[in-house]
Amino acid sequence: MGSPELQSGLVRPVQSPTSATSLAELESRYRRVRRRSEALIAPLEPEDLALQGMADASPPKWHLGHTAWFFEEFLLRPALDGDGGGSHAAQPAFTAPKRSPLTYEPADRRWRFLFNSYYDAVGARHPRPERGLLSRPPIDAVLAWRHRIDAAVVQLLADLGDPPPAAAAGLLELVELGLQHEQQHQELLLMDLLDGFSRNPLEPIYDAGSEGPEAAFEQAWRPVHGSGGEVRLGERQAQGSADGVEPPGASRESGPAGGGWRHHHGGLVAIGHAGGSFHFDNEAPRHQVWLEPFALAERLVTNTAYADFIADGGYRRPELWMSEGWAVLQQSAWQAPRYWRGDDLFTLAGRRRRDPQAPVRHLSWFEADAYARWAGARLPSEAEWETLAAAGGLEQAHGVLWQWTGSPYRPYPGFRPAAGAVGEYNGKFMTSQFVLRGGCFLTPEGHAGAERLPYRNFFPPASRWMASGLRLARELP
Repeated sequence: MGSPELQSGLVRPVQSPTSATSLAELESRYRRVRRRSEALIAPLEPEDLALQGMADASPPKWHLGHTAWFFEEFLLRPALDGDGGGSHAAQPAFTAPKRSPLTYEPADRRWRFLFNSYYDAVGARHPRPERGLLSRPPIDAVLAWRHRIDAAVVQLLADLGDPPPAAAAGLLELVELGLQHEQQHQELLLMDLLDGFSRNPLEPIYDAGSEGPEAAFEQAWRPVHGSGGEVRLGERQAQGSADGVEPPGASRESGPAGGGWRHHHGGLVAIGHAGGSFHFDNEAPRHQVWLEPFALAERLVTNTAYADFIADGGYRRPELWMSEGWAVLQQSAWQAPRYWRGDDLFTLAGRRRRDPQAPVRHLSWFEADAYARWAGARLPSEAEWETLAAAGGLEQAHGVLWQWTGSPYRPYPGFRPAAGAVGEYNGKFMTSQFVLRGGCFLTPEGHAGAERLPYRNFFPPASRWMASGLRLARELP
């Protein structure tokens, strides 16, 4: 996420659609993902659709337009050319199947300028800080464009035949990449909207219902007491090791936030995506990393624990902060996490009383790092996090908050970006950012969680409008 678009690139589809059944499933998934994007704007007023609270955020209408642009630019335009983009260096090549003529007319060419995000190989683009000035095109025109794209993509899939030829693999990969890209923007749309609403003195409410984002957060983190007195966590979390059996190489001791510490003896471990299913190019290749013995906290740091840090002068003690972080703190007058308001917290459900036991959220890397130093601990490396999360030894691992790591966002050994302009998705952002793991309560189901353990998110260290939290780590003797 080095740019506010959660960048990640193409390698392989989630399920290589080589049968009529899987192709039908891909079409069904396409329709579901696209419908959800439009459902996200249903609670909004027309004026909200162009809301841009800061330069790093984008308006809801722009997110809908950009995700439409992605399919038109990288899938439909090459298909219309008849060569799958092979004659266009900016576009990834795929074999266009024999078919009836594609019935699609591209949008106004000026929209390519408006809705391109950061793809320099494609062409010039509208400045990101000025996206909130785009009162036109109107939302009805953007939605109509999306629906024309949907019809064309469905036609393109139908024309592949039963089963689709092996030569269509590149096309199917692009469809899957477009869907994964759109799910990233669904999460971003909500995070950007929270930032914009937080700047309005009226404190607008997006959705305070039982199916809304804040209800999802509560369900994700809050412990549930079973009939036998056992305590488990929310439905979207890892439950720890089953039946009390410790994962290989791990052991447990009591620790912070009502949980424990998970120990690992270290050694040579493998991290990254092994291939065979969809993954972004920054998740590969799988490789070996040496770890010294370490421990991770089972649970995320809570509001109460973070309030203790504040009360102990955490925002007034430069010895706890990186030099750049201290400068940002002073310049921005940070005194607490991004949406704290006294004893309350501003959320997409409006102002709420802050739950002392809930995981603290909306922290920058600088804040997370300073807290860890104050607590006599540190942030985990992404290799440590992935190793223990894969072993099932962490609570609140998935679908609660993106968890800062101490790992700079850099390419894995042997990293190769995708071909064409989509190769700009990740590689060029691998500087001056840190990795986050685990997904959050705003992340679409199945996009980044236990099913996608190697998923690497990334942000600059001063960013804190996203749903981010922290887990402590420490060395073992």
